[in-house]
Amino acid sequence: MRKISPAVWAFVVTSTAGFMAALDNLVVTTALPSIRAHLGGGITDLEWTVNAYTLTFAVLLMLGAALGDRFGRRRVFTVGLTLFTLSSLAAALAPNIGALVGARAAQGVGAALLTPVSLTLLTAAVPAARRGLAFGAWGAVNGMAVAMGPLIGGTIVEHLSWQWIFALNVPIGLALLPLARLRLTESHGPNSRLDVVGTALASAGLFGIVYGLIRGNSDGWTSAPVLAGLAAGGALLVSFVVWESRTATPLLPLRLFRNRTFSAVNGASILMSLGMFGSIFLLSQFLQNVQGYSPMTAGVRMLPWTGMPMIVAPLAGLLVDRIGGRVVVALGLALQATGLAWFALIVSPHVSYAAQVPPLVISGTGMALFFAPVAAVLMGSVRPQEQGVASGANNALREVGGALGVAVLTSVFTAHGSYASGQSYVNGLTPALWVGSAAIGLATLAMLTAPRRSRARALVAAGTAQPVAQGTVGDGEVVDGAATPVG
Repeated sequence: MRKISPAVWAFVVTSTAGFMAALDNLVVTTALPSIRAHLGGGITDLEWTVNAYTLTFAVLLMLGAALGDRFGRRRVFTVGLTLFTLSSLAAALAPNIGALVGARAAQGVGAALLTPVSLTLLTAAVPAARRGLAFGAWGAVNGMAVAMGPLIGGTIVEHLSWQWIFALNVPIGLALLPLARLRLTESHGPNSRLDVVGTALASAGLFGIVYGLIRGNSDGWTSAPVLAGLAAGGALLVSFVVWESRTATPLLPLRLFRNRTFSAVNGASILMSLGMFGSIFLLSQFLQNVQGYSPMTAGVRMLPWTGMPMIVAPLAGLLVDRIGGRVVVALGLALQATGLAWFALIVSPHVSYAAQVPPLVISGTGMALFFAPVAAVLMGSVRPQEQGVASGANNALREVGGALGVAVLTSVFTAHGSYASGQSYVNGLTPALWVGSAAIGLATLAMLTAPRRSRARALVAAGTAQPVAQGTVGDGEVVDGAATPVG
């Protein structure tokens, strides 16, 4: 029997754990009516079963990356996976809504610890020449988990119960823990000191911003708590930038943003999440509330969108190795924007499902072309010792973008429509989809600002550097590959 390589083990462990963490972004949305019937609570309590996870996940991602650099990435990954598994069990056994919200917050902490270090662990295990394919598969798995959350959640609720949404994480987590200990290689970042002040400022600032965005629709955008959250969060993030520019051991080296590729990828990621998360949130409800499908059936009807990554992502990963990630990512974003615009043009209370399939397929193809290569482009734009920080920052911005997308698109929806009738829902959904499409269109433009030809590649062409596929660079730009200077 052929021995399984360390790279394959690393992919299996990190992508499976990442799938569970990403899945919990939206998996609970279709279970909310069942949770309310069983545990009681008002609409605010139900909102927090979703928001508690999103908030803690978003605000602690950079801390997870910093802890991995300081104490060891495998160690932090194992701690995060353990916490996520135990809190999933607590959520399944929650006797009341308050206990469920607390367990969801703990899940978010665990996910924030394991997610940013998982890609770094995978990078260390995979040969440089194969990283494009590995990153593509890893990104596709995580992207598919987010998109398929409503389908998986609806299926479990309809055939088992809402508790099993969380209980199924437990045996998977228990199986992964010994594999993580035995099959992953420990690594550390370059800094031996934690940026405690920077971590506190970034976490508190992101908490204030995300809290204000999430609560804006229910409490009112001019209410004191929302305005205080947004103002305090913004002030803390400004303080974070000032602190990071002065400290000797920054949590997020600001010089990374001088790299056009790094800035473009992060700008595109936050805008893509804004459009995608908000659109999936509203479209899944359109299929249930307007067209009368059950939670599971609605999820099945969205498979042309959510299932496309399983078909397209492997091809996208191969394309990264051959032609580079910039063009593939930009094409994926353009297709997503086109799909949402198409849906906005045709949506009506009685639109046939056959008419919905083309925009769903286009959006799904675009999502696959984005998620598969974007990790390779991101990780290829920074030094190896900065990859944990880069991954944490990118994931944090995507989570913030998702929270922003649900808040902004729902705000547009409520300004033009309501749940009163099918036509009223469509009246709100249509402009919301246009906003989502516009956001992803801007993401396309952001990605196209990345340099077409890197300084490092220019050195290779001139014969003054040796190419290393998807490798590392100094301060030069890297898009499709990297180089290391000779001598």
